[in-house]
Amino acid sequence: MRRETSPEEEALEELRRLKGREPPRRKKRPPWVRYIAAVLLAAACIGGAELTACRFFAPALYEELMEPVRETAGRALEAAVGAGTAAAGKAGEAAAALTLRVRELREALRDWMEEAAAPPPEAEPLAEADSALAQPEIAPPKDILDPLISDIILREGQEVLTGGGVDIVYFNQTDELRAEQRYGSDPLATHGCGPTAMAMAVSSLTGETVDPADMAAFCVEQGYWCRGHGSYLSIVQGVAESWGLDCESLSPESLEADEIYRRLAGGDVAVALMTKGHFTKGGHFILLRGTTLSGEILAADPASRDRSLIPWDLPLILEELSPSRHDGAPLWVLSKPAE
Repeated sequence: MRRETSPEEEALEELRRLKGREPPRRKKRPPWVRYIAAVLLAAACIGGAELTACRFFAPALYEELMEPVRETAGRALEAAVGAGTAAAGKAGEAAAALTLRVRELREALRDWMEEAAAPPPEAEPLAEADSALAQPEIAPPKDILDPLISDIILREGQEVLTGGGVDIVYFNQTDELRAEQRYGSDPLATHGCGPTAMAMAVSSLTGETVDPADMAAFCVEQGYWCRGHGSYLSIVQGVAESWGLDCESLSPESLEADEIYRRLAGGDVAVALMTKGHFTKGGHFILLRGTTLSGEILAADPASRDRSLIPWDLPLILEELSPSRHDGAPLWVLSKPAE
C-alpha cells in the first residue's frame, strides 16, 4: 500500500527537482526594446515636473525639448515593426545623437527654470508696470490752467510744452501711436515712462529729436530695460552720457528750494523718480522743466498731458519722490555741457 505524502514533503521534493536544473537563460531583448528604453531614459533625464511646467509656461521651449525624443521614438518604432538592420541602425544613431542633445536641452531647461523662478533683479528696477496708467486722468480745474504759464503747442508737427526754463519736446507714452510699440517685450504704453522721459529730455536739450520708440530700442541694447518692470535706474545717467549731457544727482535730504529753482529757471531739466501719489501708484519717471512766478514747479509727465500743464508745489514733489537711492535716484539734473 502506497503511503500518502504530506504537502510539506511534496514541496521539498519539488525543490530538490528544481535545484538539479540549470537556471533559465535570460531572453535577449531585441534592439528596438533597448532603443525605446533609451528614449524613455532620455525623457526622464530632461525632467518630469520641470518638463510639465515648461509645457504650460514655455510651449516653444517644450517643443524644442521634445522634438528629438519624438524623432528617436519614431525610429525605434520603425525598427520594431520592420525588424530590419537598417532601421535598427537608424534608431541607434538617433539614440546616440539624443544623448548629446539631451545634455544641451537640460541646460536650456535649467536656465529657463532659473529665469522663471528668479526674483526681480536687485539693481533697483523701476516697478512701473501699469502704475502711471492706473492713475485716473482727471481734467484739472480750468482756473489753474493758464496758457500764459504753460501750454502745449504744435511746432513743425511736434507737440511742445511751453512756459518752463526750456521748451520741452513732448511725447506721451499712452498715445494711440504708441499702442503697438514695444519696450523690449513689454508695451511702451505701460512700461516705457523711462525711455519716453529720456526722449523728451534729449530732444529738448540737444536739438536732436529722438522718438520714444528709438530711445526704447537703444535702452534695450544698452541693458537699461528690466523685463516686466520698466527701466533700471541707471537709464538716466547712461542716456545722458550717451548724448553728451551733464548729469548731476541731487539729494532730496540736503536739497534747498533755492537750488532747484535756480537750476530749473536757468534752463536745466530734472528727471524725477516718483512713488505712490499724484503721479503714479507705483514708480514713474517725470521731468521737472521750470518754475512759475509764484514759485511752483512745472512738470512734463510722459503719461499725462493734463498733469504736464498743472503747476505743482515743490514740497509735494519732494514728498512724493521715490525712496530709492541707487544710481543717483530719485532726482537727477540734466544740462547742456558748458561750452
